[in-house]
Amino acid sequence: MQLPIQSLSTIYAEPWEAGAGPGDLAEVARAADRLGFFYVACCDHVAIPRRLAAAMGTTWYDPVATLAYLAGLTERVRLLSHVAVVGLRHPLATAKQYATLDHLSGGRLVLGVGAGHVEEEFAALGVEFAERGPVLDEAVDALKAALGPEEFPEFGGERLAFSGLGQRPRPAQEPRPPLWVGGSSPAAVRRAAVRGDGWLPQGDPRDRLPQQIARLHALREQAGVTEPIEIGAITEPLYVGEPGWHVGRRTLSGKPEQLAESLREYAAMGVHQIQVRFRSRSRAELTDQMEAFTTDVAPHLDG
Repeated sequence: MQLPIQSLSTIYAEPWEAGAGPGDLAEVARAADRLGFFYVACCDHVAIPRRLAAAMGTTWYDPVATLAYLAGLTERVRLLSHVAVVGLRHPLATAKQYATLDHLSGGRLVLGVGAGHVEEEFAALGVEFAERGPVLDEAVDALKAALGPEEFPEFGGERLAFSGLGQRPRPAQEPRPPLWVGGSSPAAVRRAAVRGDGWLPQGDPRDRLPQQIARLHALREQAGVTEPIEIGAITEPLYVGEPGWHVGRRTLSGKPEQLAESLREYAAMGVHQIQVRFRSRSRAELTDQMEAFTTDVAPHLDG
């Protein structure tokens, strides 16, 4: 699941999150850890322009700092950047941060990357917005080299190169942490197919996922990539049980068996992991929903 509080976009944030703080964030992460969730995720934006502030808000926690804070409070749950806009920063600096996070967390990092969409953000940091796709392609290749087993990684690309520069600590995971590509545009799907260890769709409805997954596999085969790829999906908002308040027409709610039956459709499409989001009016209701999902829904998902 993506964590609440750390980003307050009006697209998905609940009203109670605006008044919440680090303690609430920590309790949700601890609950995810205790209940056996696969990962908790944190978004990435450096700054939001005024023209987008009404929709996106300006609260976007730094993913490395946030995930490092939560790494010290949890033991098992993986830590995902969903997604890091890695084209905004030099890959060696990004590798240093995330390698340290993986090292300190005992190998729990999943590095999710994406192209970004806020033009002013790129301009402020001196990165050409129109070139963000090729920049990300090269950054992904550079990160694979920098996060690999070599203490002195080497990389030579069209835009950047490094050689003979040692970086420690090395990541705990071998040969390197998994790198998942986020996005649903044709370029993002191609990038995931050719370069990714995983794919994180962004906003694909259920009826569009099968064709996207088929295209992903076709592109991967054409590129000669034989390693398996982890395919994800973001589910509709969920509420376990019958809500006594309006949870929105897109929200899946009802008995655990009904929810599980609906969610199993993702597996039939070829999805390996689902990112869930629960409707809630407080932190307590959110953690109650997480527990109800783990206790009552999850046992039916393998059926």
